[in-house]
Amino acid sequence: MLSINIDPVLFKIGFLEIRYYGLVYVLGILLTYYYLKRKKVLDENELDRFMLYLSAGMFLGARLLGIISQDFFILFKDPLEFFMIWHGGMSFFGGFLGGLIGSYLVLRKRIFHVGDYVVLPVSFTLIFGRLANFINQELVGTLTDVSWCFNFSGAAGCRHPYQLYSAFGQLVLFLFLFWLSKKNYRRGELFFSFVLGYGAMRFATDFFRENPRVFGLTGWQWFSVLFFTVGIFYLRKMKKVKDIID
Repeated sequence: MLSINIDPVLFKIGFLEIRYYGLVYVLGILLTYYYLKRKKVLDENELDRFMLYLSAGMFLGARLLGIISQDFFILFKDPLEFFMIWHGGMSFFGGFLGGLIGSYLVLRKRIFHVGDYVVLPVSFTLIFGRLANFINQELVGTLTDVSWCFNFSGAAGCRHPYQLYSAFGQLVLFLFLFWLSKKNYRRGELFFSFVLGYGAMRFATDFFRENPRVFGLTGWQWFSVLFFTVGIFYLRKMKKVKDIID
C-alpha cells in the first residue's frame, strides 16, 4: 500500500493560498493565450475577447455541472457555494460545453478552426490537472489489492490511482494531437480528434474511478460515449471535405 503526503497548498501570500490545482488552470489559460498569439490565429483585440469568453464559459460550465453532479439541490440551499471552488466540484464536460458556448459567441463559423489550435494547450494542461487531483487526494479510484494501490485520506481501503491513469491517458492524447498537428489536416480535424480521443480515454479510465453507476457505467462515462459518438460522426463527415490545412 502506497501513500501520498504532499500539501495541496503550494505557498501562501498572507491569507491567500496558492494551490496546485488553481495554478495549473491559470497557467493553462495563459499557455492557450500565448500559443494562439504565436500562431496568429486571431488579431490581438479579438484574441483578448475570445479568451475572456472562453475562460468565463469554461469556469461557469465546469463549476455548475461539477456542483449539481454532486448535489443537484445544493445551489438552492446555499447559492454562495458556487464560488467556493476550494470545496471541489469542477467538471471537464461542463467546462468544455461552457467554453464551447463562450467561444461560439465570439467566433461563430470559425469555432472549429480556432478549436484546432486550442485543443493542444488544453490537452497539455489536463495532464497536470489530473496530477493536481492526485496531490489533492480527490477523484479516488476503486478498491483494489494491486501492489501500486494508494491509501487516500477520506477514502477507506487501498485504491487504484485513477488520477495517474487519467494523466497518462491525457499524455497519450496530447502526443497524438501534437503529431497530427504536424501533418496536413482538415479544418476541425484536430478539434474532433480531441473530442473522440478524450471520450475514448475517459470511458476506459473511468472504470477505475469510484463513482455511482447507471446501467453499469458512471455518469461521466455516458458523457464520454456522447463525445466519442460526436467525434466519430464529424471525422467521418470530414473525409468528404477537401479543406486541408498545411
